Amino acid sequence: MRGRATIVLDVGKTLAKLSLWSPDGALIERRVRPNERVRTADYMALDTAGIELWATEVLRYFGTLADVGAIIPVGHGAGVAIIRDDRLACPPIDYEEAMPAPLRAAYHAERGAFAETGSPCLPDGLNLGAQLYRLEHLDPSLAHGTRILPWAQYWSWRLSGVAASEVTSLGCHSDLWNPIAGTPSQLAERRGWANRLAPLHRAGDILGRLTPAWTATTGLPTDTEVHCGLHDSNAALLAARGFAEIAEHESTVLSTGTWFVAMRSPKDAASVDIGRLDEGRDCLINVDAFGKPIPSARFMGGREIETLIGLDTRRIDIAPDQPALLAALPDVLAAGAMVLPSLAPGFGPFPRGRGGWLAEPTGSERRRAAVSLYAALLADAALDLVGTQERLLIEGRFAEGQVFVRALAALRPDLRVYVGKAHNDVSYGALRLLDAALPPVEPLELVQPLDADLAAYRARWRRESERMETAA
Repeated sequence: MRGRATIVLDVGKTLAKLSLWSPDGALIERRVRPNERVRTADYMALDTAGIELWATEVLRYFGTLADVGAIIPVGHGAGVAIIRDDRLACPPIDYEEAMPAPLRAAYHAERGAFAETGSPCLPDGLNLGAQLYRLEHLDPSLAHGTRILPWAQYWSWRLSGVAASEVTSLGCHSDLWNPIAGTPSQLAERRGWANRLAPLHRAGDILGRLTPAWTATTGLPTDTEVHCGLHDSNAALLAARGFAEIAEHESTVLSTGTWFVAMRSPKDAASVDIGRLDEGRDCLINVDAFGKPIPSARFMGGREIETLIGLDTRRIDIAPDQPALLAALPDVLAAGAMVLPSLAPGFGPFPRGRGGWLAEPTGSERRRAAVSLYAALLADAALDLVGTQERLLIEGRFAEGQVFVRALAALRPDLRVYVGKAHNDVSYGALRLLDAALPPVEPLELVQPLDADLAAYRARWRRESERMETAA
């Protein structure tokens, strides 16, 4: 709503974030909460109650800072909620919860082909269909008298009381959607899920106003409008399209966080060929906020970095450390120190690899420089898989890692590589749903490639990575 502030609720896998924005797109305040996993009798679940309690407190505070007119939810793409009447019918599954092998085999026999859904068969509960299948196996009554909501729309429903679904979430490796036809998949039709999906809305649609219960507990205005919302990586794609350098050009956005997601916007969306993507290497078709298919590839970059260097993942990209990491790089290259994939087995361009160090370096700076190179090499492989051309924008929390972004630019001399300097790209993309003409907060920065020849290092890394894949 013009003239009033907007709140973006971004519920990722690792973090939940709330940000408050002025009408002209300036950040007023931001709050972040680490997400927990909740144990139930049958599985680990997403912490809906904890997130809601935290959100209530933050929204109450935000209401003291500005006149709020709108809320837009954003969520990760691997969460699904089943509701009955005005409550959750069961706790939403945490997608990292392993699925029992017999149930996994039964589901695999039913799911649709990659050529139809653009959705690879992913581990655990990363396919929403697998989550629904497991929940209905545990409680067959869930198949009757319920509604199915993607994760972002669970939060818009909680805030507005209006149930909806939306294509960026349904088209995110869910097994529930045909991205080319723009309709539910055959699996969703057979299982009755298509009929139980909440009504389809566009991401920017206003579902309704904040419920009386929320206005009473938060003090926000009674006419605060709640928008449908969208998948987080697609919000980052919307943000990227706000820059003239990306806009309508052939380009790829590499969103970095727990997941690194490469999303290619081809010049001609009609030319997208699912058959050219390798479903065995974590490729998929995403769907943008306007229903267009987006060739994509992913790896669990933030999680792998965390595994290699510990919980403080900012240690490879925090600004004061960048000169030391760049200075350590020649020693890393000379020693042939490298990390082989994958530290998140089952994901990424080398899903069968059981990776680890070769010539593990000593010293924090050398280790972190080598880990940064590893992230760049994985990203380079993902860009190859989606056929990246012309332009690349790196956004998200690792975009300030100088070894990472400059190594990737050196590996891809065919591309103009940019980084977004703002730390709220997902939120900015969500804001563009309300105002497509909203100018970027900060300009893009063209990345200067490393002054180093990485060709031999990359060739060795790929040989070793492919050898480990073959041996697996």
